[in-house]
Amino acid sequence: MPLVETEWLEKNLDKVKIIDCSWHMPQTKRDGFTEFKNQHIHNAIFFDLDKNSKKDSSLPHMLVELNDWEKIISSMGIKENDEIVVYDNSDVISSCRCWFNLIYFGHNPKLTHVLNGGLKKWIKESRKITNIITNSEISNYKGHEKKDLVKSKKLINENIEEQKFKVIDARSKDRFDGKVSEPRKGLRSGNIKNSFCLPFNKCLNEDKTFKNRDELKNIFKSCLENIYDKNIVFSCGSGVTACVLALAYSLINDKYHPCIYDGSWAEYGLI
Repeated sequence: MPLVETEWLEKNLDKVKIIDCSWHMPQTKRDGFTEFKNQHIHNAIFFDLDKNSKKDSSLPHMLVELNDWEKIISSMGIKENDEIVVYDNSDVISSCRCWFNLIYFGHNPKLTHVLNGGLKKWIKESRKITNIITNSEISNYKGHEKKDLVKSKKLINENIEEQKFKVIDARSKDRFDGKVSEPRKGLRSGNIKNSFCLPFNKCLNEDKTFKNRDELKNIFKSCLENIYDKNIVFSCGSGVTACVLALAYSLINDKYHPCIYDGSWAEYGLI
């Protein structure tokens, strides 16, 4: 299962590799790494979502090249057969993106998890935290790209007519409908033609844990005739919250391989 609970992680702290992928929108004026240095789960390694994205792209959070990914993961001491749990202090948003990245670059999905409820739930339950940073022994990680898990703008445009897959947008309804301005400069308002809107926060409870399987089924029925359809592509503002929907959908459809439009509206909405 893509999700693990806090109780399970506490029992398996020394059997898994733990990644803290806390990331915050610029307007929050919060810094994930500063927060990590102050408190994190024992043995956690920090993953910087911004720094570990493609540097020569004007678009945010784009996937890096394979050799760069291998260097990043090797520097974290992670090996190909490691079981990994990703968490964040960002309402599970960024941990889902890291989960997707790991799977895209070939890590076994059965060994790749997100901590349900993240650090907030962990702390609320009075589980142990630390400010001691773990030094990782460099590994020699080798990955492989699953390129079918990402759609380009060209494929998105072709699909408007061909309708080979459905595009579901994780942004708010007001952003999708073009009723409010985009938070990023230089973007028009609106949506991809023939796409559907499903705000990612509909899949989450108030405490930012994921809703149960039956609830998620009903939520996805609002935009899918067949909730076991495998030809689903998720989009959002910059490729982050799309991964929240991808994980939520994989909870009800275990044959689904997470697929996103990496450029998302940051690319498609360029003026």
